Amino acid sequence: MSEERSTEEVALIFTNAGDSVTLINTETSKYSYETEDEWKERIKRNVDHLETIKGYTKYTDDTTSIWGSEDFTAIDAAIVTGKAVYE
Repeated sequence: MSEERSTEEVALIFTNAGDSVTLINTETSKYSYETEDEWKERIKRNVDHLETIKGYTKYTDDTTSIWGSEDFTAIDAAIVTGKAVYE
């Protein structure tokens, strides 16, 4: 049988996704030391991270989503907001 992600690991992954949500929602302009392209790339990396997290599976053999009753409203909104920056 494949290794299963623990409940604690799933909770930590979801909590850590909040860091990307916060960055996307608060970094609405570039820092003085970065170019416009660098800022857009930073936002894109965080959007990509959130999209990857949404696809995580419970087992290491890529079966069954790890997500149950988690609310992805903030994550989905951050993805839309972030894509508006670089698309």
